[in-house]
Amino acid sequence: MNGKVHSINVSSGGVPKSRVGSAEIMKRGVEGDFNRVRDGMGGDTDRAVCIFSLEIIERLKYEGHPIEIGSTGENLTIRGVEWDSLSEGARLEIGDVVLELSEPCAPCSKIGGSFIGRRFSRVDHDQEYGWSRWLARVLREGRVSVGDSVNIVITPDQ
Repeated sequence: MNGKVHSINVSSGGVPKSRVGSAEIMKRGVEGDFNRVRDGMGGDTDRAVCIFSLEIIERLKYEGHPIEIGSTGENLTIRGVEWDSLSEGARLEIGDVVLELSEPCAPCSKIGGSFIGRRFSRVDHDQEYGWSRWLARVLREGRVSVGDSVNIVITPDQ
């Protein structure tokens, strides 16, 4: 399964995150991005990078949600990956970087403005399987640029 990096998104805090053309991806996260859980509360490297699907964002917009790229806090917006086939432990090779999916990203009220009636549970993995963002740990650091290929290199047994 192959995809592409559509957008790289960073913020000095909060959402929405702004687009950049490329960034270093390090064990502690994306260059130029602040993450309260990762940076302010002990450095949780299992949650270094947040990833979301362009196709899911487009489907949510079609439903009428005011979601935009970066408005739900994702660092990487990717396209061309069968989102509902992803699972914990899957490895994604993106440019020079290798990420391993650690868990679906639980939604919170800070992304409520991206959803009709602030119903951010629309992307809750337990309630809406295949619609959530994913958190990942960094197995190999490097630079990622918009347009880089996204390859699933290991898909664990489900």
